[in-house]
Amino acid sequence: MPRPLGELEDAVMTRVWQWNRPVTVREVLEDLQQERSIAYTTVMTVMDNLHQKGWVRRESEGRAYRYTAVSTRAAYSAALMNEAWATSDSPAAALVAFFGMMSAEQREALRDAIRIVQHDDEAAADPAPEAPAAAGPPPQEPPAGEGSAGQAPAPGR
Repeated sequence: MPRPLGELEDAVMTRVWQWNRPVTVREVLEDLQQERSIAYTTVMTVMDNLHQKGWVRRESEGRAYRYTAVSTRAAYSAALMNEAWATSDSPAAALVAFFGMMSAEQREALRDAIRIVQHDDEAAADPAPEAPAAAGPPPQEPPAGEGSAGQAPAPGR
């Protein structure tokens, strides 16, 4: 289970997830500087830490790196929710309390998600359509005078 991201880690990962492409420390720095005063080395350290923790992969580009998210924001959020639910002494009560905190829009999103999962479960449970029977040679007519099609000739003939 991933441990929750710190404030600066989250700010960096938010950009990596939103941009959905390889990014440099310089790009993240310039965007972060619109909100706060921050040094290049601070962003570089945070991105290196995120790489060490497995949140991003990096590829060398000249003397710098380009960083790409390893998973999605949705997967990260799901893992945090799963961990919180799994560690509860009463998972059902935790879910009820969680649902009680949700807005109407969030509950509708939950209903949509349940419908999607149920549809996927139903699709997985349906047996595969049967393959058509293998086409063999067409039935052959018996030689003339040896009975009609579908009947065996009379014994002794």
